[in-house]
Amino acid sequence: MQFSKFSIIIDCKEIIMEKQNQPDLEKQDQPTRALTKRLQQKLDYVTTVRQAITAGDDRLIYELIDGDHYHQALLNEEPDPTRNAQVDLITDVYPAISHYLSTKLIDYLAHEYPFFYYEETQLGEFQIYFGNWWDRRRFGKLNVLKVAFEFSSEEYNKLQKTFELAPAHKRFNTDRIQQISAGSDQLQKLIDAQSDRDAQKEELRQQLKENGQRNSLFDSGRIKEERQQIIDQLTKLADEDEQANNAHATMKDNEAKILTLSKEDTILAYEKQAIENAFKSFENFNERNRSLYVDYLTTLIGKAQVAADGE
Repeated sequence: MQFSKFSIIIDCKEIIMEKQNQPDLEKQDQPTRALTKRLQQKLDYVTTVRQAITAGDDRLIYELIDGDHYHQALLNEEPDPTRNAQVDLITDVYPAISHYLSTKLIDYLAHEYPFFYYEETQLGEFQIYFGNWWDRRRFGKLNVLKVAFEFSSEEYNKLQKTFELAPAHKRFNTDRIQQISAGSDQLQKLIDAQSDRDAQKEELRQQLKENGQRNSLFDSGRIKEERQQIIDQLTKLADEDEQANNAHATMKDNEAKILTLSKEDTILAYEKQAIENAFKSFENFNERNRSLYVDYLTTLIGKAQVAADGE
């Protein structure tokens, strides 16, 4: 079969045009390879998390869920947000991870903070209770993923104030109780002074009657002023009578308030004693709270090293 020179030229041109119309496979492979690499990194990350959970390697899990904090806190490295590039892949299962990590963490805390008790109110969320005594206080939350206490500011401030007042031999509610007690004492005085007020009212009514019988064009201003003063005194005595009539109910309410405040002071005294037994001082307690993440992770690292040495 013979081909003319012309037909060969046409075929060559068609081949060249076909090559020009085809995509550059080499260039196309670059973004494809980048994509597959990123996908593989994601798969590797999730696989590593799964393997760490299966192996019970809590230390590694903490590094995987917040690598940047881990490297800063434990390795003294500079911040690097890229360490947490993959964490969004597992945020939807954080509650389950928190539940899983809580077992060893709470065992550790039971030894270090023997006065704290925990209740899992929903998956991975833990409330902190101070003490196992009657009427104990809910003190805040335990953030398992961050290995941190999130105390109620109101309850924490009460405890802090209790420590501050202790050198003066005062309790948190001492001033409030004294104020309420003084109010009850004043009400009792009003009750005891009823006969004196009755005598004063009788005398003032007589003065008011005499004032009304005066009729002088020259002293009318002074008479009106005296009359008003008498009325004001009678009004004041009437107000005191009303307070005295309600005094017993008010004093009963005050007794209930004082009882409630005294109970709170007792609970705060228990809490203060518990902290002093475990940490010697409130300052040591706070310092330990600040270092809790490093302390706990260091413990996990130490246990892992012991296990590795024993193999």
